[in-house]
Amino acid sequence: MDASCADELRQLAAEVTRMGGLAEAQVADAVDCLAKRDTGAARALIERDVRLDAMQADIERRAIALIASYGPSGVDLRRAVSAMKLAMNLERCGDLARNIAKRSLVLADADPTSIMRAIERMGRLVSSRLNEVVDAYAVTDFDRALGVWRRDEEVDDHYESLFRELLELMRQDSATVQTGAHLLFIAKNLERIGDHATNIAEIIHFEITGEELTAERPKWSSLDTPSTEDMAL
Repeated sequence: MDASCADELRQLAAEVTRMGGLAEAQVADAVDCLAKRDTGAARALIERDVRLDAMQADIERRAIALIASYGPSGVDLRRAVSAMKLAMNLERCGDLARNIAKRSLVLADADPTSIMRAIERMGRLVSSRLNEVVDAYAVTDFDRALGVWRRDEEVDDHYESLFRELLELMRQDSATVQTGAHLLFIAKNLERIGDHATNIAEIIHFEITGEELTAERPKWSSLDTPSTEDMAL
């Protein structure tokens, strides 16, 4: 392999890892903003989201330029393509964290519900999954990435449980409908971040092995709900 190509691939991977760290921080901070009702931190998080957008665009530009300049094949081509795919998933995690922060502003003055702590627990779980898979990418740890993929259903189970609890809460007390609706969207945003962490695990698997994960994802849901990934206030 051309030494210049190898060096640029290393730099590209380092930038993806750095972007992953920022995305992790956005998700963790979004959960903290919600838990602590910290409106100042929530507004700062919303403003920071543009950094991830810029990084995603830069990584994509650099990966395309590398492919055009060196015409890599095999694992080198997979590394370049994976960088673009990873950046896209990380950028979406940032968008979802921003959406959570926006809703936390609305909920800052709302009466707390008994389900809020369950939302926080789900947030911590999703944040840890994202942290784990980004670390797996940074050290090319195939087994660790696969472990995140295999545990995907844990996040889904949390979401389904919260969904049913929130619907029951709103059915029993109409005064909780507005708060409950915002919490439903937050729970869905967290579930989508969990999906992106699983996507990242699949990308790492492909980059290392050159093979797609053909097994069905270990997840299930009896809910027939629309995706709210792109929904914001």
